[in-house]
Amino acid sequence: METIHTANQDNLSAYIHIPFCEHICYYCDFNKVFIEGQPVDEYIEALLLEAQLMVESYPVKKSETLYIGGGTPTSLNTQQLERLVSGIREILPFSDGEFTVEANPGDLTAEKLDVLKAYGVNRLSMGVQTFENRLLKKIGRKHSAEDVYQTIDLLEKNQFDNISIDLIYALPGQTLESFRDTIKRAIELDLPHYSLYSLILENKTMFMNWVRKGRLELPDQEVEAQMFLETIEAMEKAGRHQYEISNFAKKGYESRHNLVYWNNQHYFGIGAGASGYINNTRYKNHGPIQHYLHPLKEKQLPVIEKEILTEKEQIEEEMFLGLRKLSGVKKAAFKEKFKLSLEDVYSQPINSLVSEGLLENTDTAVFLTQKGVFRGNEVFEHFLLDKEN
Repeated sequence: METIHTANQDNLSAYIHIPFCEHICYYCDFNKVFIEGQPVDEYIEALLLEAQLMVESYPVKKSETLYIGGGTPTSLNTQQLERLVSGIREILPFSDGEFTVEANPGDLTAEKLDVLKAYGVNRLSMGVQTFENRLLKKIGRKHSAEDVYQTIDLLEKNQFDNISIDLIYALPGQTLESFRDTIKRAIELDLPHYSLYSLILENKTMFMNWVRKGRLELPDQEVEAQMFLETIEAMEKAGRHQYEISNFAKKGYESRHNLVYWNNQHYFGIGAGASGYINNTRYKNHGPIQHYLHPLKEKQLPVIEKEILTEKEQIEEEMFLGLRKLSGVKKAAFKEKFKLSLEDVYSQPINSLVSEGLLENTDTAVFLTQKGVFRGNEVFEHFLLDKEN
């Protein structure tokens, strides 16, 4: 695969993908494999080589955010984890920004935590999903609610407090009462950041197969909407403001890495199946591990597809991603980026959405109303330029 050439960029964040899991959840469609029998050490070395090749192809002075996700990064053993994070720190110019690693409850040991802290990891994101053990088994999670508390205790004892947890609502068989208990217990942990997502049925997952066979019953849309509404209210009451449709944080603890995505900024995507965005080009790596490893043996980047975005596509993405933030799309930033005013491009859909009560239009920004937050996808469709032109 040929190298992509680009002009220098001063600041690029990086997403690093670890595709290994000790257990495959029934709803997950991320690029992942069972870790047993996999060439884990070879993969880590290949990933670090890819990072080196990327930095050589795209010289960068600073990486403000790093994010190691998966899969399950903490499924690596302590030595493998150290090789990964130390190698990343040697290659990418990260100094004092945000360095996040995803962890599963029960996978994180004191030794692994020591390694992460030693190499500058300062934020952990943990997949909790629910505090109801019956539901955890039903969705294929291998941890229990007790594992969550034990992992939080470990983090607190080690003075590690920048923690985010993910929860999923509208799970099969989940009642409103069960969900309320999960939200209550999550807030009682007094963490600085929470992400809450409704269950999305993805192709090629066990859940989708079961739904097609009539083996899975999901909460209806009214219950799902009530869960979302009660989440917003409970988080606001607990001092965690909703800064993005699915994300809540104490002031100052918003995910800086995810804001790179929502602000439509550029970033490296490193690892099997990872996607990146550089010089207005979106690219994706080979997903299957052997397909990913093969070009790297020849010191070639493992890119399988790339797409150079037209200005029209860049503008559309600016709106789709930016409107996910509760602060919305800033008019000055839009004009600086595209040399066009927001009203020049979108006056008709903005006026229409404002009249429907879905969008707020001020002198400085456009952003979703609470009604608009509940109908986000419907709002986003109005910013497809082909539709308006």
